[in-house]
Amino acid sequence: MSVGNSRPGIRGAWLSANNSIPAAALFGCAGLSLSEAERRFFAQVDPLGFILFARNIASPDQVRELVRQLRDSVGRADAPVLIDQEGGRVQRLRPPHWRSAPPGAAFAALADRDLDGAMAALRLNYRLIGQELADLGIDVDCAPVLDVPVAGAHDVIGDRAFGQTPDRVADLGRAVCDGLLDQGVLPVIKHIPGHGRAMVDSHLSLPVVHAGRAELEAQDFAPFIALRDQPWAMTAHVVYTAIDDRAPATTSVKVIGEIIRGLIGFEGLLISDDLSMKALGGSFAERTTASLAAGCDVVLHCNGQMDEMNAIAAALRPLSENARERLARGQRLKRNQGAVDAVAAAAEIARMLA
Repeated sequence: MSVGNSRPGIRGAWLSANNSIPAAALFGCAGLSLSEAERRFFAQVDPLGFILFARNIASPDQVRELVRQLRDSVGRADAPVLIDQEGGRVQRLRPPHWRSAPPGAAFAALADRDLDGAMAALRLNYRLIGQELADLGIDVDCAPVLDVPVAGAHDVIGDRAFGQTPDRVADLGRAVCDGLLDQGVLPVIKHIPGHGRAMVDSHLSLPVVHAGRAELEAQDFAPFIALRDQPWAMTAHVVYTAIDDRAPATTSVKVIGEIIRGLIGFEGLLISDDLSMKALGGSFAERTTASLAAGCDVVLHCNGQMDEMNAIAAALRPLSENARERLARGQRLKRNQGAVDAVAAAAEIARMLA
């Protein structure tokens, strides 16, 4: 799958041991350690990186070993490893080994009383999350949610949201990104250009949004414009009829080119949401081809099912030069603010939210 690096001037990061360019994909795996079939598949396909879910997590030492196995399988110590660790109902690392973090809505409620305090508490909360992830070797967190829910929307976003207005969501989303970057973990803003109007869960069916473009720009797109300087973003499997009445953002040349890269001005690495979600139609090869052709830098597949991954692999291409440059720019945003006293910080967050 991989092709040799014929451009010696390109930044040397994200090249495999055989000096090849990785494929434009992020994959999950099935269990707590890699099977031999998974090792062979990842070595052959050479995906950019990986994503972990609850099925992959038992203990800190086990997760560290799995992360090592994943990176060893592609021969790249810098292969990104992602996780969804938002807090609330979306957190893959849970007690007893890891802290149970509050959902976005808890910080939104605090912001109604004290915006500065909410931003400080949220940044500290995500420094703790970033510290937990970095300790395991996980270097990308699929957070924050920048979606602005509307009345009657499906609760797939719900209490994950940081408020009901774009300004509030942008302010608190910035605190999330800062907290993660403080600990050397890259945030992923999602679900660009906005999932807050979806009346159905895109895991199960395709949301179609009929709001006018002016309304979308003022509310849905605004938090992404405010945080367009962030390193990574994840697309929404949502149709916006005012822009493209046929294809969801993930596979829409118009939404990605005109809105995400154009109006919003996002210049970071753009990854698809999970290709196995039922919002998307067609075969897995078709989903892959359509996502990359539309302008996604990388496709994401989460469930670890080998037949689906094989179908995706057959349609993959190497990571583009632009994508590798976006990766390199993102790496430069990382900061190292040192360790946080986890016990004291957790107590301070709880006090502020009380």
